Amino acid sequence: MNLFNFSGKVAVITGASSGLGADAARGFAEHGADVALLARRKEKLDSLVEEINQKDGGRAFAVACDVADEKNTQAAVDVVLNHYSKIDILLNNAGVAFGGSVESMNDADWDRAIDVNLKGIIHTCKYIIPGMRERKYGRIINIASVNAIIADKPAALWRHAYNMTKAGVIGLTKGMAASYTQYGITTNAICPGLFETEMTENTLFKATDFLHMYNALCPASRPGAKGELNAPILFFASEGAGYVSGQYLLVDGGLSIV
Repeated sequence: MNLFNFSGKVAVITGASSGLGADAARGFAEHGADVALLARRKEKLDSLVEEINQKDGGRAFAVACDVADEKNTQAAVDVVLNHYSKIDILLNNAGVAFGGSVESMNDADWDRAIDVNLKGIIHTCKYIIPGMRERKYGRIINIASVNAIIADKPAALWRHAYNMTKAGVIGLTKGMAASYTQYGITTNAICPGLFETEMTENTLFKATDFLHMYNALCPASRPGAKGELNAPILFFASEGAGYVSGQYLLVDGGLSIV
């Protein structure tokens, strides 16, 4: 009954201004965690903070942060530590996705994907892990993607930088787990399938042919629904997952098995 009781824990969520990050922030807060919300769009974070704090017992705090910028991320982590004094849980959710292939993409596109999807995780972990090591406790959850495991054949869906960087998230997760689990810090990854978010609602969800194809291929016959990623995230962050590290979990309605 207490598996998802996060009372007394502090959770940092990056990319928390909308979509899966905002849903996760609500989930952690509803289960007792104090949450620190990081994203570039402070006005959206402030709105979510107000929503969470209006609920019984909710405690949320927002910091503007671009995880692609190391110094900016270090400063944001310092603000969180000054506010809460510790960080127990880190959900690395910030990410970007855009179309393109190795033929069509320029260096700026590749650099942006790497800076946010990979180096963004490196930057947060660099400044949060030392405190976790000192206290011999930490839960790190990295959001990868089903597209780290499978790719799309139709040219309209080619996203080579996304494939590459999200596969890199899984490799980084394994490397960190091998290094830090001995200090009481678990590191795991979640690979979502298609969910409706701010990133997908005006692209994939408006492509009728794509949705028809996705639903036909996916064993669940539908995209993920709002909130369906929360339980896997909360599990990896929970006390019950203390012996689970270096793993990645596909939350994709079975898409990756067909």
